[in-house]
Amino acid sequence: MSLFDTSPLAPASPGRGTAPLAERMRPRDLDEYAGQQHLLGVGKPLRLAIERDDPASMIFWGPPGVGKTTLAKIIAQKTQASFIEFSAVLSGIKEIKNVMVEAEKASQFGSRTILFVDEIHRFNKAQQDAFLPYVERGTIRLIGATTENPSFEINAALLSRCRVYTLQPLSEDEVIALLRRALADSEYGLGESGVEADEDALASIAAYASGDARTALNALEVAAQLATGRGETTITKPLAAEAMQRRMLLYDKKGEQHYDIISALHKSVRNSDPDAALYWLGRMLEAGEDPMYCARRIVRMAVEDIGLAAPEALNLCLSARDAMHFLGQPEGGLALAQAVVYLALAPKSNAVYVAYGQVQADIQRTVAEPVPIHLRNAPTKLMKELDYGRDYQYAHDVEGRVADMECLPPSLAGKRYYVPTGEGRERQLAQRMEEISRIKAAKRG
Repeated sequence: MSLFDTSPLAPASPGRGTAPLAERMRPRDLDEYAGQQHLLGVGKPLRLAIERDDPASMIFWGPPGVGKTTLAKIIAQKTQASFIEFSAVLSGIKEIKNVMVEAEKASQFGSRTILFVDEIHRFNKAQQDAFLPYVERGTIRLIGATTENPSFEINAALLSRCRVYTLQPLSEDEVIALLRRALADSEYGLGESGVEADEDALASIAAYASGDARTALNALEVAAQLATGRGETTITKPLAAEAMQRRMLLYDKKGEQHYDIISALHKSVRNSDPDAALYWLGRMLEAGEDPMYCARRIVRMAVEDIGLAAPEALNLCLSARDAMHFLGQPEGGLALAQAVVYLALAPKSNAVYVAYGQVQADIQRTVAEPVPIHLRNAPTKLMKELDYGRDYQYAHDVEGRVADMECLPPSLAGKRYYVPTGEGRERQLAQRMEEISRIKAAKRG
């Protein structure tokens, strides 16, 4: 059978009755489609493109279960195009080339082909490049779906030839509407079972799903099976909780969620918000993030944002890291929670962070001057004859234990990098620096 014999949204097949509820309830047109009103509302860009039968290739970027595959199939039906579905997890370069050849043959007879590639970000550069000539010639209309940021995961050449549409997680109200439709639908849903659900149960499932329609429908199906097996007709909140067991949080340890949430944690600490800091830490740990990664980043926060305003913060964070290493999860998570609360409430200073950044910039910008003669060590007779260490002043032997001696290279003499704030312990450090300046000024006078 040809690759081009299958309709994208064919009526129920013999196996459809045994398909998961989420598959059976897949929308068949835009009227059934839930969410994405910013793209599919009246006059919105994607709806206009579909209604005008725009042949442009596109990338759908969004979290799981928001309808990326469904949209591709609706587009294929709307345009009466042949629909080929690929999974980047299962397909390789050989399969891609074979499909391209068939699509090119079909185009010669006026047939249009939509090639849908799920998880397109999993294709490597060579595999993505294989699409380019066919997309450019219009042989295929490529629709890619990805949960990862296309800017990082899709080749620039391919990305420039596609429109990117960002799909958002469904709202809880939208998910609840889908669940109600599934309960009422006698043809594809659970209508014939006679099972109902109370409002608390639906709200609980919608919250659990975190905007993922597939997760919500799967949970509803399990809850309905539990109810039927016990001779009950109503899905209650406790029954829904039993079906869901444990909430699975959307998180990719190597993807955008990973970086977004650690950014939120760091910025919450910096903004002295212990509640938000605890929440974002919990989001990472509960989703399965490596706790030692969290510990390393927490130590980084101590030196970047707390600094010498509360120098004990670094020791506390290192102790939390050691506790996590010693205890493991879940007990060690409490040590990290203690650390982030302390960091959030501690006085803040990035003075050392800024100062060291300026030092790094000057090292790159200026000539690497030799160490001034008076600061050099002179362990040999030759070095002493070359005046190494001449005019060096031993601070412990002078009044105030501060010598009026320049320790920077000549081109940077007098440069001040570290400027303490008035926060926490740095207030005392600022006073000490003023005292040192007065001692030096008196000796110069």
